[in-house]
Amino acid sequence: MEELLGVGSLVVILGVVLLAIVLLYFIPVRLWLTAVFSGVKLSLFRDLVGMRLRNVPPSHIVNPLITAHKAGIPVEPPQLEAHYLAGGHVQKVVQALISADKANIPLTFERATAIDLAGRDVFEAVQVSVNPKVIETPSIAAIAKDGIQVRALARVTVRANIERLVGGAGEETIIARVGEGIVSTIGSSNTHLVVLENPDNISKTVLAKGLDSGTAFEILSIDIADVDVGENIGAKLQTDQAEADLRVARAKAEERRAAAVAAEQEERANLIRAEAEIPQAMAEAFRAGNLGIMDYYNLRNIEADTQMRTTIGGAEGRAGQDLS
Repeated sequence: MEELLGVGSLVVILGVVLLAIVLLYFIPVRLWLTAVFSGVKLSLFRDLVGMRLRNVPPSHIVNPLITAHKAGIPVEPPQLEAHYLAGGHVQKVVQALISADKANIPLTFERATAIDLAGRDVFEAVQVSVNPKVIETPSIAAIAKDGIQVRALARVTVRANIERLVGGAGEETIIARVGEGIVSTIGSSNTHLVVLENPDNISKTVLAKGLDSGTAFEILSIDIADVDVGENIGAKLQTDQAEADLRVARAKAEERRAAAVAAEQEERANLIRAEAEIPQAMAEAFRAGNLGIMDYYNLRNIEADTQMRTTIGGAEGRAGQDLS
């Protein structure tokens, strides 16, 4: 009997402990007391227990609410809860509102939550609005009119524009526009020496184009940090063109040579065909009685005499060359 009482007491104790844990989880008394002593009016059951039932961690709402209350920012628990359920970052929104208020930047809760839900870091945006940010572009290469390549590195000082954070372009657009402006400015210079002597002309020209239009930033300044001379692209292009022209000329010469060889071979073939027809013509002349046997012997003698003269003339010519 005593053993049963001992087991029953242990079960009761475990049940009480478990019930206390469940109650403390669903009824965050400590968090409620912290809010009450911080001057934030919250209902223990309607607000905090309701957050648990709506699957919202009370600490994610109450702590930012206390921070906002201490900073004098008027926000209500349902607003923070709705923003959390929408997938927003409640703590960053409250921090952004406090920073904007201290810096006298007009920022409403609705705009801050819209910026946060748009995927931007609203707290960082407020910081950049107060503290301008420097964006460094990669080394940008362009070619002046004299064919010399010039590389420029720029540093762009920007300030976040709160009004254009929703829907405005980001840093990549700023870098791309500045790079385009540098390329066009260097490309319109008569010589690379002009760029090297006055690099500030690039800054003035690019800054005057209003590159921050439609972006989430306001460009304060564009400074050319470094300018270097690159390759002589003009000379390289001329060399490549000369080599290409040489290859074309060689190809055309080879084409003409091949055509001449083909024509010579065709003439030799025609001559061989004509010589092959001579015996047939002589046989036909014999049958027709137009050529006699003596005429044939005379013709052979003439051919032999001609061949002998040609041989003698060739030997004499070679002997004269040897003597010389």
